[in-house]
Amino acid sequence: MPLTLPGNDAIREILVQRIDHQKQAVGIVAGVIDADGRRVIAHGHLAAADPNKADSRPLDDDTVFEIGSVTKVFTALLLADMANRHEVSLEDAASKYLPAHVRMPEHNGKSITLLDLATHTSGLPRLPTNLKPKNPRNPYADYTVDNLYEFLSTYELPRDPGSEFEYSNLGGGLLGHILALRAGTDYETLIRTRITGPLNMPDTGIALSPSMQQRMATGHTAMLNPTPNWDLPTLAGAGALRSSANDMLTFLEAFLRARESDADSPLAAAMKTMLEVRRPMAQTPSAQTPASPAKGETGLGWIILSPHGREIAAHDGGTGGFRSWIGYDPSNRTGVVVLSNAATTIGGFDIGMHLLDRQWPLAKIEPPQQRTEIQIDPQLLDHYTGRYQMAPELVFEVTRDASHLFGQTHAPAVSGPKFQLFAETAKKFFAKVSNSQITFETAPTGSATSLTLHKAGRDIPAPRLS
Repeated sequence: MPLTLPGNDAIREILVQRIDHQKQAVGIVAGVIDADGRRVIAHGHLAAADPNKADSRPLDDDTVFEIGSVTKVFTALLLADMANRHEVSLEDAASKYLPAHVRMPEHNGKSITLLDLATHTSGLPRLPTNLKPKNPRNPYADYTVDNLYEFLSTYELPRDPGSEFEYSNLGGGLLGHILALRAGTDYETLIRTRITGPLNMPDTGIALSPSMQQRMATGHTAMLNPTPNWDLPTLAGAGALRSSANDMLTFLEAFLRARESDADSPLAAAMKTMLEVRRPMAQTPSAQTPASPAKGETGLGWIILSPHGREIAAHDGGTGGFRSWIGYDPSNRTGVVVLSNAATTIGGFDIGMHLLDRQWPLAKIEPPQQRTEIQIDPQLLDHYTGRYQMAPELVFEVTRDASHLFGQTHAPAVSGPKFQLFAETAKKFFAKVSNSQITFETAPTGSATSLTLHKAGRDIPAPRLS
């Protein structure tokens, strides 16, 4: 039997707390499907109050957002549908559909399959190492098909395809590219003809119609400053789609109906397949959603979590200015979408999970605080410069320029922008570009041995490498 999710007032209270008190977004739209049907609750505005670009219009169910990696669910649905039509097979080698001059990487003679790409078990890295954006605020915009083919032809896989989960934007983008090649069209046209057209989702796509452009929310950084939209011409299948709460609820409704014996959607069989094909995930914090436990499995596109005896299929997404989350509980026939116009760390993951499962706690987030810079002996800064290991593939580098300290993140494929760190105490610093702080741990000599990043209510330790 369908359950009833929290009421509108309770949901609105969560959004008010997250926006007005915790300052984690300019606006959030939450949509739910339960025993009473579908409803949308919104709070906030399309854009922050800015003298040069103010848009105080309230958000609503038709406001358009970038949905980032939620796009991968659409890409995986394309794969399942094309497999059901016998246009491809899940076990087909990805190389089968690429030009002959592209050498897809292998390991121990094993090829990467379409299933490997859809389940993040291909062995490909999160991002290609030759992704070197001219504009870090739009990092995928100038990455070309030739760049993609060059990377694939030179990359050496670290392990057998299918043997281990590793979240990969590259894999999702490559899958979308391959399916478009197989269909003889472009990714957006394939999405429109196979999914959004049949499901009547007029506000889901990549190119913005004049109507969508008028209703497009402005994206914001973690400090709620306006930031440009992202473009993903080559890796569109990884995160290029834009959509509204109304369209995303229509999408979730189709998945819920697909379980019914009288489901008449041409995509019903493909949607069921997406949860029937599963591979295990690592028991570590997810690279895609650092605030979420990754215990569970990956289906085709969906991340399948099992909290409190429940089973929830979900996916989140993020771009430079937006966060998104969708999920549904097949057994209880409930679904939730959360769309935010700010690139804060937690996004809407905890809100979505809490609405589907009230035992799932909401994140405890401190609002940005007004911090005061103090002057310290510049020679102390030399004790802190170096490289710190924040994650297996993420290094935080601290550098000094005269009397100023700077921080910068480095991943295998791309480095983040350099930003200044301001001293709050002799060992604690803060960044003005984000609501984050860093505390250094030092040896008796005064040299730093590690640092701890404080962000979105989380403390992330990072030992010093050099």
